[in-house]
Amino acid sequence: MIKKSVGLYTLGCKVSQYETEAISERFEAMGYEIRNFSSANDVYVINTCTVTAEADRKSRQMIRRARKQNPDGIVIVCGCYSQRSPDEVAAIEGVDAVIGSAAKLTIVDIAESLFKNREKTVKVTDIDKEPFEKMAITKGPRTRVYVKIEDGCECKCTYCAIPSARGAVRSKAKEDVIAEVEALAASGVREVVLTGIETGSYGKDFDEKYTLADLIVELDKRGSCERIRLGSLAPELVGEEFVSKVAGAKILAPHFHISMQSGSSAVLRAMKRRYSREMLLENVERIRRYIPRATFTTDIMVGFPGESEEDFLESVSAVREIGLLDAHVFAYSKRKNTPAALYPNQIPEDIKRDRSERLIAVAREVRESVIDRMVSLGEPMPVIFEEKIGAFWRGHSDTFATVDVECDGELHGEARMVIPVSRKNDIIIGKII
Repeated sequence: MIKKSVGLYTLGCKVSQYETEAISERFEAMGYEIRNFSSANDVYVINTCTVTAEADRKSRQMIRRARKQNPDGIVIVCGCYSQRSPDEVAAIEGVDAVIGSAAKLTIVDIAESLFKNREKTVKVTDIDKEPFEKMAITKGPRTRVYVKIEDGCECKCTYCAIPSARGAVRSKAKEDVIAEVEALAASGVREVVLTGIETGSYGKDFDEKYTLADLIVELDKRGSCERIRLGSLAPELVGEEFVSKVAGAKILAPHFHISMQSGSSAVLRAMKRRYSREMLLENVERIRRYIPRATFTTDIMVGFPGESEEDFLESVSAVREIGLLDAHVFAYSKRKNTPAALYPNQIPEDIKRDRSERLIAVAREVRESVIDRMVSLGEPMPVIFEEKIGAFWRGHSDTFATVDVECDGELHGEARMVIPVSRKNDIIIGKII
């Protein structure tokens, strides 16, 4: 019997990547062959993103690509773009089914129904009334996997479309998180990244107080896996209580991705973020006091409506002051039904491009200086190796520095202690102890 084939494509965040993996495992359990998205498949699943206008455009592009690859294939579109704009997605030629941000594991059943009756299906519910969708993955590479522990966001930032696409904060039961992490570790996974739409809000919806910090402490006490890394954290959620609790967790990677967005208090207020520049810098410094080896990465927006040159330069100085290992710089993009889209003083595109280029250059300079410091200190660092590039094996340290070592042997999925020797561009060249 010939297996039906499915190709899956994900746009957007690590949460969506995790969900696609869970959907993929469900298809596999139902007897489907998981194939490359670019193949002529029987079914295509596009898990969309709507964080920017560019994300919407790419989502539409991938939908049309699927139809072109197999005009007779079933095309199912799910995710944030579908949730926010179901009619727009359904109107795209060749789309057979539109699913929002909920009930993604029913996609296999929808595909089976479409084989019997090719009638267009649109199932987009009120996301604010949906519970946390119980899903888990059972396998992954020996290196790093993502585990979704939280969904939704209630921050209502003025530029952001995600709350309307993801709904209120909902958390995975701690027993389910622990079981999933330990099963993945038992299968050989070295590092688990706990992720969510607002990871730091984990447990906010529980009846009894249980926070992300409590979860980390419990995973550490149990020795649930070799290494835990955290997904993006809002600066206001890494205060004294959080940091003092997690500081002693040996399992926790000393790397924090702080969702900074801007280094200007004036811009942060206009964004309706829940922190100021001062709180951001204070909380970063607190983490460094408790966890001296900590490194930081971030996301920074330029060109928010009303952002002055002085505001922009405050973001530049924050990048330098924090000493960021890496920064994802992106330009503000209007999203429909968000307050900022109607703000006066929209920034021209040429100024956005200029500020992006300048901030990217500063971030690269700071990154190289952080890496130079690691090399000059010469302290051994634990590295999990992921891929072979020429004569070198490449991996990431617990601090999330990219590390290359020259080695003829097999290192995929192996953890080794490495001494940093030199820097090549933004990569540490090291030597295995």
